[in-house]
Amino acid sequence: MELGIKGRWALVCAASKGLGKGCALALAREGVNVVVTARGAEALEATVAELRALNAGGETRGVAGDITTEAGRAAALAACPQVDILVNNAGGPPPGDFRSWEREAWIAALDANMLAPIALIKATVDAMAERGFGRVVNITSAAVKAPIDILGLSNGARSGLTGFVAGLARSPLAARGVTINNLLPGAFDTDRLRVTLAGQASKTGRSIDEIGAQRAATIPLRRFGRPDEFGAACAFLCSVHAAYLTGQNILIDGGAYPGTF
Repeated sequence: MELGIKGRWALVCAASKGLGKGCALALAREGVNVVVTARGAEALEATVAELRALNAGGETRGVAGDITTEAGRAAALAACPQVDILVNNAGGPPPGDFRSWEREAWIAALDANMLAPIALIKATVDAMAERGFGRVVNITSAAVKAPIDILGLSNGARSGLTGFVAGLARSPLAARGVTINNLLPGAFDTDRLRVTLAGQASKTGRSIDEIGAQRAATIPLRRFGRPDEFGAACAFLCSVHAAYLTGQNILIDGGAYPGTF
């Protein structure tokens, strides 16, 4: 399917690996000019090289920095001539028991997983509306629909972003060609999943492999997702074919969530 976004500019945050990288690769395959950010320069350089080899018709730029800071966001925006597509992403806060989290931990979680995406949306959507085209995709979490007890920091911060997006996506921006949606990943084979499994292993005294196998067995597809599968869904949301899709929380979890809504 031709997605109709060749030549557009995309800013993909935290994209040196995992789901962010999956999104960047999918957009590059469509001929989108991609600016990717990451905190680790070495991993970022490797991803930029991979994207450049894949995207023969577009441009790829890498920006090393922390997207959760004002300086990191300013550097990322400066590297992108115009943001037609914004993919918000940031590493999730650590798992744990809420009794051990002080105010600083909550503020850090809100900064990374709620306030940073909102700041980037604020910086880009008006220009999108002026051009008559814009796509914002926020990578949140399946925990927004089915909270996980040890991920309280993530549950809270991402739910706050979800509520904000629900209103903004239905603002006058929608009539001017700007769509805003959330992608809710379930269990994907990423570093983040391994951290979560390690936390559960520490809590229960069981091995990571055992907990991982048990977790995969609860998923109807009997496996964890792949970042390229997630990236394909992101690319579709950014396409011209998704112009009537906004304000949605799209769960990608292999059928693990048992509800109908």
